[in-house]
Amino acid sequence: MKWAYCTNGFADHRLPEALEVLADLGYAGVAITLDHGHLDPYSPGLAAEVSRIAALLERLGLDAVVETGGRYTLDPLRKHHPTLISDDPGPRVEFLTTAMRVAADLGAPVVHLWSGVRPDGMPESEAYTRLARQCARLLDEADQVGVTLGFEPEPGMFVAGLDGFERLRAMLGAHARFGLTLDIGHCHCVEPDDLVTCVRRALPYTVHVQIEDMCRGVHEHLEFGEGEIDFPPVLAALHGYSGLVAVELARHSHAAPQVARRSIDFLRRAHEGAGTGVADTGRPAGRG
Repeated sequence: MKWAYCTNGFADHRLPEALEVLADLGYAGVAITLDHGHLDPYSPGLAAEVSRIAALLERLGLDAVVETGGRYTLDPLRKHHPTLISDDPGPRVEFLTTAMRVAADLGAPVVHLWSGVRPDGMPESEAYTRLARQCARLLDEADQVGVTLGFEPEPGMFVAGLDGFERLRAMLGAHARFGLTLDIGHCHCVEPDDLVTCVRRALPYTVHVQIEDMCRGVHEHLEFGEGEIDFPPVLAALHGYSGLVAVELARHSHAAPQVARRSIDFLRRAHEGAGTGVADTGRPAGRG
């Protein structure tokens, strides 16, 4: 497994420092959340900073994906607003277009996104139509720059589960660049089926994995061992997936290095217990 860590869990670190820490801990990659603190998409110096981070990723031997889940990246007053189904989705489309170009410059193959919340009073059919229309626009750009979109079902948002993702994917003609960001905790939280069944169902579409512990029906990202998930069978079900498996603990920045260390230690033990026969491809801790 290629263990990675989401940089939204290192919000109190400068991005280069976070990358150095994660490489030293043995992570094979990072999921970089574009936001005010890390690769600010609206910074006039973005291009130069992207070039610098690309060089650092190469030096450290870290793979990357780009995530776009910053809470107030676009609007300082309204969390995750506007969305692709808002009356004016333009700022979100522009932001995601920038994210795709950043990803291409970083050598990151995947850009993560989600639906947002359905506006009050909007029929479900209209919300799907709006969402599919904007995703189609984004896929045109994805084709141009050579990246894949990893759409994440998010509890509390319009597309919250695998059923919604599959409906949207069908509306997009099963486009080759429209994949799934599979969040293990989210599946445990909202899906009616058990986690192993969910992972096997999702695997053909999965281009990015987020992982954390969670309790059923409660959307709270927990450290491993603090929730209900039995991880060895889940990791065994991921056999055949070759992308990053990124720890997402966005509310744990106050103790990021310690949490990141505990997380990779836990995942390595769980992977050993999975009995997959697949080698752990995370880097050895420490770079000498």
